[in-house]
Amino acid sequence: MSRALPASALSAPPIRPPALAAAFALALGTLALGTVYGPRQGALLLLGGALGLVLYHAAFGFTSAWRVFILDGRGKGLRAQMVMLALAVLLFFPVLASGTLFGLPVKGSLAPLSTGVVFGAFIFGIGMQMGGGCASGTLFTAGGGNARMLVTLLFFIIGSVLGTLHFDWWLGLPALEPVSLVQSFGAGGGIALSLALFAAIAGLTVLVERQRHGALEQEAPSPRQGLSRFARGPWPVVAGAVALALLNFVTLALAGRPWGITSAFALWGAKGAALIGFDPASWAYWQTPANAKALSESVFADVTSVMDFGIIAGAMLAAGLAGRFAPSLRIPLRSLVAAVVGGLLLGYGARIAYGCNIGAYFSGIASGSLHGWLWMVAAFAGNVVGVRLRPFFFR
Repeated sequence: MSRALPASALSAPPIRPPALAAAFALALGTLALGTVYGPRQGALLLLGGALGLVLYHAAFGFTSAWRVFILDGRGKGLRAQMVMLALAVLLFFPVLASGTLFGLPVKGSLAPLSTGVVFGAFIFGIGMQMGGGCASGTLFTAGGGNARMLVTLLFFIIGSVLGTLHFDWWLGLPALEPVSLVQSFGAGGGIALSLALFAAIAGLTVLVERQRHGALEQEAPSPRQGLSRFARGPWPVVAGAVALALLNFVTLALAGRPWGITSAFALWGAKGAALIGFDPASWAYWQTPANAKALSESVFADVTSVMDFGIIAGAMLAAGLAGRFAPSLRIPLRSLVAAVVGGLLLGYGARIAYGCNIGAYFSGIASGSLHGWLWMVAAFAGNVVGVRLRPFFFR
């Protein structure tokens, strides 16, 4: 005889004002963008909304996962990242090898193995722990109502602009040409090599965790089940990893390239700088054809900006459904200083390193770019330093 499900597993979650506002913004924005820029741009806003909802409900943080492993030897978050990357390369490599997806041209996120990648990723790693989040983490926690992360986001944008100002100087430093595992080993060979590396990293986290704790950390039981858990969270972190890999592949299909976040911050900051009298169009970074075009057009024509707006709205929707959207402006002074410094390091580091934890680490490795692996090593080292600095700014 089957047991009846509890009412919480079947009932729909209550709709709260923040959730209604976010859903309305996503619906209206999709309609407006679709009308002005075409259906694909509207779909990208919805895709960003889905990413924001997944990030919030799965609490999928790169920063916290690395900090917990560094401090406590717990590797659940890092193993989830390896699951995400493994699924991504299985989806991406065959498509990138063919060069088309559903008849449309696609390209991966490839970048040089440069001094800028090493230094930029290192200071980005410090910024992750000081600012309290990475690129995706800053967006979804800000959208979820964390007022401190709005400060981090503001200085993330300022740091990004400073990175574009100095970008040509970093280009002049020693660098090697981009290396693609897909081009070097083919889709099959690149997948095999990547999966072996992911397995090795996951295995290392298992060894460390068992050595320090005797057993692996188990997923905490959820207070909700069924539809209620899907709408209000929390989701298992592995479910978040799978969803992010699938949504990044959808990004590749819609945008023709993988998911990125921080180029939009540089664009927003450059437009703001122009409003107060600076001339970013004269800087070398903004004179490349693609960047010059983005600077001259509306931010709503920019794919990355539209997806970032969607992430913020999607996280607000998720927080509203979960009943956790409750911004507070009471930010301790030391925490505020850490947000400012961390944001500057995040922004500057992301620009000179050709991306952040999403554009360089996630999408770079998913694209088979060796710079993604270089970014990961340098950023992890930066996180080690950042974790040591946190006690000076946080209780």
